[in-house]
Amino acid sequence: MLKFSTLLSVILIYSCTNHGKLNLITDLPKRLTENSGIVSFNNSSAWLVEDGGNKNEIYEVNFKGEIVKKLSVKKGENIDWEDLTKDNFDNVYIGDIGNNENKRKNLVIYKIPNPQVEKGNKIKSEAISFYYPEQTKFPPKKKNLYYDAEALFYQNENLYIITKNRANPFNGEALVYKIPAKKGKHAAQLIDTFNMCSDWNYCQITSADISPDGKKLVLLSYGRLFVITNFTGEKFSKGKMETIDLQTTNQLESVCFIDNNKLLLSDEKKGPTGRNLYSYTLK
Repeated sequence: MLKFSTLLSVILIYSCTNHGKLNLITDLPKRLTENSGIVSFNNSSAWLVEDGGNKNEIYEVNFKGEIVKKLSVKKGENIDWEDLTKDNFDNVYIGDIGNNENKRKNLVIYKIPNPQVEKGNKIKSEAISFYYPEQTKFPPKKKNLYYDAEALFYQNENLYIITKNRANPFNGEALVYKIPAKKGKHAAQLIDTFNMCSDWNYCQITSADISPDGKKLVLLSYGRLFVITNFTGEKFSKGKMETIDLQTTNQLESVCFIDNNKLLLSDEKKGPTGRNLYSYTLK
């Protein structure tokens, strides 16, 4: 009986700390249990937000797991914040793009200036509102639930959104939309479609980022990392896709590049696991 109890304890400990191929940097603060987006300006800290129902705040966390800065986003209601990205001028974009039931008509991305240099505890924002022209019903039929999104990245003065497929039956498609990275209300332009895998457990996209040199696009899902290279222009799906099994079942929610090969990732708290900050280096 003692041997069985010891073995069970080992199994439980392993299952709670199994990060697969990811390198654990630190536990995140309890305040960030539902972290959903990440962006970084250096090799020692990252900025994170939480998803819907949480405060309209953005947090800088160092690699020791400490919140070193917290900013309230003015005029930036957190309906369902899902991802972060930044442009070449260090402006940050907060994607209020979560749309689980495909009912929303108030989708928006908030643009804020570089939070690293903000001296107060609040930061101004401007709204980039958008809609999907292909969506005509709110919600559409179950087979057409394509308009949730958790993935956002910036390139060449545009913002790119990759949708999270909630269709039933699930067909693995992820739509790629483009909108200009400027204030106003825009019709999102459908420019591409990814055909991911057919298992919804691993093929719903939860975050995305593009490398600083623009040569690698990464899409994150629950336990998988899809790396796209050798694409031309905006035809991302025509590039070469490599699927990396991260060998973890944690609820991975965000990814960003530190340099052209190194990634930061984070996950939500899920039972005894999660609420961690990780790194992963692409080979």
